[in-house]
Amino acid sequence: MMRIATYNVNGVNGRLPVLLRWLEETSPDIACLQELKAPQEKFPEQAIKDAGYQAIWHGQKSWNGVAILSKHEALVERGRVLPGDPEDLHSRYIEASIGDLIIGCLYLPNGNPAPGPKLEYKLGWMERFRKHAAELYAGGKPVILTGDFNVIPTENDVYKPERWVDDALFRPEVRAAFQKIMKQGWTDALRKIYPDETIYTFWDYFRNAYGRNAGLRIDHFLLSPAVDKRLRGAGVDRDVRGWEKTSDHGPVWIEID
Repeated sequence: MMRIATYNVNGVNGRLPVLLRWLEETSPDIACLQELKAPQEKFPEQAIKDAGYQAIWHGQKSWNGVAILSKHEALVERGRVLPGDPEDLHSRYIEASIGDLIIGCLYLPNGNPAPGPKLEYKLGWMERFRKHAAELYAGGKPVILTGDFNVIPTENDVYKPERWVDDALFRPEVRAAFQKIMKQGWTDALRKIYPDETIYTFWDYFRNAYGRNAGLRIDHFLLSPAVDKRLRGAGVDRDVRGWEKTSDHGPVWIEID
């Protein structure tokens, strides 16, 4: 069995003790990280190596940043910028081959305040992602696309949905763009395992959101058919969100044969 996780760390250096403790306690075979908030040369490569992981990463000063960690199998980088916009300098996507798997790790734009240029950038990014996902899907290989999508897919994925109607994570055009990607044939791993349960991956720092379980589900695993048939489990390491000096996201994981 192989455990693959995704975790928006919300600052890889500031929250390094949390990341290292989580890696030690849960020991995922592969971990995809988002929101490193560190330039390329400031990624804590040695600490990650000492924890037993090799890594590839795409950093950016103060913002964004994505990484893929592997415990056992070699990482072969396939690309580190989403195709389709040579002007896009955001570090939001990295892709690797690990054994027979292709893994894309993404940090999709937030899009707020909406409407406005940030929402337009988000929708443009999602369209580029849709085209790239279609190519990966058509290749027929085992593909996992995971990370912080900044999309609340349905009302079942948010506490008090009426409060989010104008937010770029929940606006109709954003959800429609997400569904357009899903209609290619991807499986939403968490919803396959928990079709009706309330399951969140993010809790704001304000208003005791974690204590009240007032959360959102915005960190997703999209699986191609070749991975979907190997899916055996999925979940959220919810307790990590309650640790000292932790991220506002909880790590999410799947287990595959």
